[in-house]
Amino acid sequence: MPTLDQVLDIALKLPIEQQTMLIEILRYRQIEARRAEIAAHAQQAINDFRQGQLSPQSADTAIAELRQLLSKSADTPPTCI
Repeated sequence: MPTLDQVLDIALKLPIEQQTMLIEILRYRQIEARRAEIAAHAQQAINDFRQGQLSPQSADTAIAELRQLLSKSADTPPTCI
């Protein structure tokens, strides 16, 4: 399998229009992969709920938990690619 540097070298040899097209294709595929991942997680959550592995909770409790998770993630520095 080619290395990332090899792929970048090849991509930079493409005409600008094809480089732009490549970027768009990669971004589209990345978005589609993320959608599939989110859908799989959602389906798993639905299955877990139906099997009684999750318990219902009030909206206030859910919002409080989400806020707590968001505040923790805001304290974590972003990772570099």
